[in-house]
Amino acid sequence: MNYEILKTEEKDGILIITISRPQALNALNSRFFQEMDDVVASLIAKAKIRVMIITGEGKAFAAGADIAEMATKNAEQGKLFSRAGQKTFRSFEKLNIPVIAAVNGFALGGGCELVQACDFCIASTTAKFGQPEVSLGLTPGYAGTQRLPRLIGKANALYLLLTTEMISADHALSLGLVQKVVEPDQLLPQALKIAETIKAKGPRALAKVKKLVHEGLELDFEAGCHRESEVFGSLFENEGREGMKAFLEKRRANWE
Repeated sequence: MNYEILKTEEKDGILIITISRPQALNALNSRFFQEMDDVVASLIAKAKIRVMIITGEGKAFAAGADIAEMATKNAEQGKLFSRAGQKTFRSFEKLNIPVIAAVNGFALGGGCELVQACDFCIASTTAKFGQPEVSLGLTPGYAGTQRLPRLIGKANALYLLLTTEMISADHALSLGLVQKVVEPDQLLPQALKIAETIKAKGPRALAKVKKLVHEGLELDFEAGCHRESEVFGSLFENEGREGMKAFLEKRRANWE
């Protein structure tokens, strides 16, 4: 399907999504959320897609929400714009496949919140991260006040949210917002290499691990452990049996 803002490319079970509004530094507008929702809906129907990578075109990953669009909204419309973005980003966490952010440049405001909604992040040395919303008299609107403290801790999150300091990829790496920093020309190759590594693992197990982690953040520790044991045992009846057998027989597992 052709989109106005998103470019999509499939590579042997890996879907690469490129945000393509370079003239607006890939600012996130209503059209972006509509198109991304459509992509996610199509992914649910495509079992062959095993990993999704999100990146940006030009010098920005996404330099925030579209201020030109937001400036025309009233309070109720602003709330709905926030909820639309929250819904889209939450859908990434509900997907049963890993979602990787490959950050090529500016990831500010809504763009930084997009990074937080992905499962993990690979960043170029040229990437910059920040939450500048309070400079506009606003708060983050796409769950940045909720995800960022969970990712990097309350004090670190409040520092970034209140000072609006823009940080480097290496600084973001030290905080845990980014998991790997590479040279610009290695960003997509590295993201694809990691995606290929993940793709070789058991698809049911990958989906279960992701779900356990996200659900576990909302449960107390004992409840999370109980749920883990249930899932662990359930895999002995299908994928886990094949994986263990393949290991003992010194061959590659057949996950199909």
